[in-house]
Amino acid sequence: MPDDTSSGYRRRHDAIAGRLDANPGARERDGLKDDIAALYRELDREIAAMTAVREDVRALVERWKSVFGPVPRLTPPAVVPVRADHLGASTFIEKGWSRLSLGDYPGAEEALRRALELSPDDAQAESLLGWAQMHQEKYDEALMAFQRVLMREPSNALARINVGYICLRKGIFGEAIEHLSRAIRLDNDAKATLYAHYYLGLVYLEREMYDDASSFFRRSLALGPNLIEAWFDLGRARWFAGDHDGAREAWRDGAAANKFNPWGKRCAEVLAEVEAGGSPPALSVH
Repeated sequence: MPDDTSSGYRRRHDAIAGRLDANPGARERDGLKDDIAALYRELDREIAAMTAVREDVRALVERWKSVFGPVPRLTPPAVVPVRADHLGASTFIEKGWSRLSLGDYPGAEEALRRALELSPDDAQAESLLGWAQMHQEKYDEALMAFQRVLMREPSNALARINVGYICLRKGIFGEAIEHLSRAIRLDNDAKATLYAHYYLGLVYLEREMYDDASSFFRRSLALGPNLIEAWFDLGRARWFAGDHDGAREAWRDGAAANKFNPWGKRCAEVLAEVEAGGSPPALSVH
């Protein structure tokens, strides 16, 4: 049954991909978007259902142990487990996170793939790998990475927020808000909570709900003052809400926070542009 289910989803995915490759016209795009959203929702429900079944099976294992003693071997004795080098993997995870922070997403992906070679089941490495792929617009690969994590760890907030971000990029705002809000309620990973607020700010910025966007950007900066991109987007939210002085203040603060950071440089650039009579980009540049 799992093979049949996954094959069915794969066929639907391939059919949608074929329609995308055919460069659909404006009339077909809405239907195509709805089909993608429906497929994603069904997969998310399937993952949740399978996770619940897995937990029930774990309960069966505990019942067996309480009645009959040690649980029978679930793998053949001849299988030799892979020895994971967690210490070596941690070095590459830190390198990957550092490159993510600098916006070097290809470099982060390379480091995190190396981490997973050393420790194949490391959820943090796989979540960060999906993050790096996501920012290179490799959305299908990123979703696969996050879904693998969520199958093992439904409460993994880092994977959850990035599924929310992908929904944002695909324009599925309702699902983006749902995933990001759930991560905030979990509140079990400081980085995830920080970025959940920031990404919610982006959702409301895209929806032109500028006061709500500003609130989430300010909250993300309270949690992580060094998140320079939040200064950049706080400025945009204020600018388009008509608070031009507040926007300039945000960009000045962002540029002053770290002039060597790429986002600090963007803050300085957009500040110079508006001072010369221009305006900030209306669309997200992430």
